[in-house]
This record gives sequence, structure tokens and C-alpha cells, in this order.
Amino acid sequence: MYKEKAEVKYYMDNYYSEKTNFFQNTNPMRLIEEYGSPIYVYNQRVFRKKCREMTSLIEYPNFKVTYSIKANSNLELLKIARKEGMHADAMSPGEIFVLTKAGFEANEIFYISNNVSRKEMSYAVERGIMTSVDSLSQLGMYGQINPGGKVAVRLNPGIGAGHHEKVVTGGKKSKFGINLDKIDEIKKIAKKYNLEIVGINQHIGSLFMKGDAYLTGVQSVLDSARQFENLDFVDFGGGFGVPYKKQEGQAPMELEEFGFKFNDILTRWVDQYGKQIMFRIEPGRYVAAEAGILIGTVNAIKNNYGIKFIGTDIGFNVIKRPVMYESHHDIEIYRKGHMVKSDQGETVTVVGNICESGDIVAKNRFLPVIEEGDLLGVMDAGAYCYSMASNYNNRFRPAEVLIEEGGAVRLIRRRDTFEDLIRNFC
Repeated sequence: MYKEKAEVKYYMDNYYSEKTNFFQNTNPMRLIEEYGSPIYVYNQRVFRKKCREMTSLIEYPNFKVTYSIKANSNLELLKIARKEGMHADAMSPGEIFVLTKAGFEANEIFYISNNVSRKEMSYAVERGIMTSVDSLSQLGMYGQINPGGKVAVRLNPGIGAGHHEKVVTGGKKSKFGINLDKIDEIKKIAKKYNLEIVGINQHIGSLFMKGDAYLTGVQSVLDSARQFENLDFVDFGGGFGVPYKKQEGQAPMELEEFGFKFNDILTRWVDQYGKQIMFRIEPGRYVAAEAGILIGTVNAIKNNYGIKFIGTDIGFNVIKRPVMYESHHDIEIYRKGHMVKSDQGETVTVVGNICESGDIVAKNRFLPVIEEGDLLGVMDAGAYCYSMASNYNNRFRPAEVLIEEGGAVRLIRRRDTFEDLIRNFC
């Protein structure tokens, strides 16, 4: 159950970092000593592997994977994604700006707008970036900004999926997309402004582990796409899940069978449509999540009315998913100098250092006995973690480091400083 490596003692329970040799030539203690606590650590080899699993998902030749920058916007990771042949999707001018700094060309970016201002939409249009609109009113706005232009529309197929209601982005309760019964109105607005509808896109939700709902949504959107002539592409969105509960034996998503079914649907549809259009997917989480581990320090331990709290510097300013989505992240324990006893374990609640009762990383989790000074690794923290980090309580956002394929460690974003907290005041 336990293993020693590089003077750091590891608790071994379906242990992710050991199985993947995540830390390679370094270890958590060394990283914390050099870059401070807490810290985000990314593994380039894992990130590239996930990129390749997506880009090789199907055999259909005109297929493109667009990385969702909202999952993780670190410039160095974006550069790697582009080198792996990915395009990118963006939700804001800021994301477009960062993508261009990472080397993405305008024709490699898909801007998926949602309730945006005229100024924001113009930012994308003026740069020649393909834009998607998700309401009839915003289609009209686009027509006023860019009459005679090419545009995509986001449809809501009435199907949603996801691990929490806050990540379901399709279906009858979602704010996203245009209902399928509004296609005639889409065409009327397009005709009014001489717009050419060249793309259809959807996103049913996030973190599905079985592909059935996704494929149902694919079929639904393709059925609707037949009502549009001369499409250049259909984007099916993302939501590809990762196993956040590896320590409980959760298996990864089965991609081979899913890819076969997906490919078959697309091939048959193209034969009927008569044009080999481009198909896209947006697997931001799938690419980034398992490539990142958040490491923090245990600073205090106490018992309050029968609950043992493990107090860390991993507050929800650093990782918001558990607070926002009640999300589960496996936890690893790193200790220097002596071993955790194999027969010692207890139920604890791991909390952060933010002045909020909801600042909980893991509630009622059975873990080995933890000591002050131990390091905790929060698994699968590469997606929707740093990208949602903040300076709440005027705390610093952590540094980010990258473990390169050869084992070298490189700082790819520095830790905030006190000066950063007041930088924008006038």
C-alpha cells in the first residue's frame, strides 16, 4: 500500500502520480520548496497524450479538435495544444487575445458568443474570427455588425448531460442555444442581413462518462443541420469526462467504441448531405484535467464537535470546483521522513484557509492519518481550477510549473505578489 521515492513517502491507494510517474525527476517537496505552497503542477507528457487521444478519436478525415481555453488558459499549455494540431474555441475577447499570443491564427479560433455586447462581438468580427451566436436577437446584432457575412448558430437540441445541474448546457432548462423549432426564424434573420449560415454548433453539458447522450445530441443536431444548405462545419461541443474517482476504481471513458459509433454516424450523414464538411469537438476538460495536480500544505489539524478538520492552504480561491459544483477530487498525501502506518485511517474533512464555511476541498473523506506539515495533492486539477482562481481574501493565486517530457521543471506562471493585489487601482 505504500512506497518510498526520493525521500518522500507516498500513500498508495490506486495512486495516480506513481502509476503515471507524474513527477518524474522531481517530487512534491522539492517543488514546494522552490516555488511555494500551494502550487499547480502540470505534466507535459500527460497533456500531449490526452491531446492525441482526441485528435485520433475518429477516422473521418475532415475532423478537427478545438481546445477550450476556459478549461486552462496557461500560455504554454495552449502552445502545446496547437503543436498537437488543435484549433481552439473562445468565449471572450480576452480568450481570443490570449490564443493569438499563443500562436493561434484567426482561422484556428472559433468564437462562441453568449449574451455579448456589440463591442465584444465586433472584436471577433474585425479580426476575421468565425463567430457563433446563440439567440435570435444576437443573430440580428451580428447581421447589423457584419451584413453579408458568414456566421454559425448554436442550437439547443433539447438534450442535456453533466455531473451537476450547473454544468448542463443543453436541454429545456439551459440558457444556451436556439431551440430547434426556431430554424425558420434563423433563416428569416439571415436573409434580412444577407448572412450565410456556414456552421452549426451545440454543447449538451460537461463531464459525461458514457457517450450515449452525446451521440443522441449529435444525431439530433445533424437532423437539424439538413435544413441548412452549404454548411462548412458542424461543431458538437465537448463534455468528455475524466474519472475523478480513480481511488475508488472509476474507469476512464471508453473511447474506442464511442469513436467507432461517432464515426459511423458522421460518415452516413455526409453521404446523405453530399458534402464532406468539417466536424469539430471541444474537449477542454479531457485534455487538461489529468495533466494537473494542485499541491498544498497541511497547516492545522483540529476536532470540532466530532469532526476532524484538516486545515490547508488550498482555499476555494485556488480551487473552486468543490464549492461551485460539489465536485470530487481524489487526494494524495506526501510526507518526508517517515511512513504512514498502513492500518491507520480516519474520516476527515479537508478545508482551506478562506473565511467562508463553504471552503471545503473534501468532506467526510476516509484518508490515512494526516499530520501537520504533510503535503496534499489534489488530483485532476488541470481543468477549471486555475482558470477559476481568484484573489478572494486578497490571497495570492499560485504559481504554475510544467514538468517537461524530459523531466525538466519550468515555471510557466509566477505566483502573485502583494504588488499584484493593488496593480490596477487608480
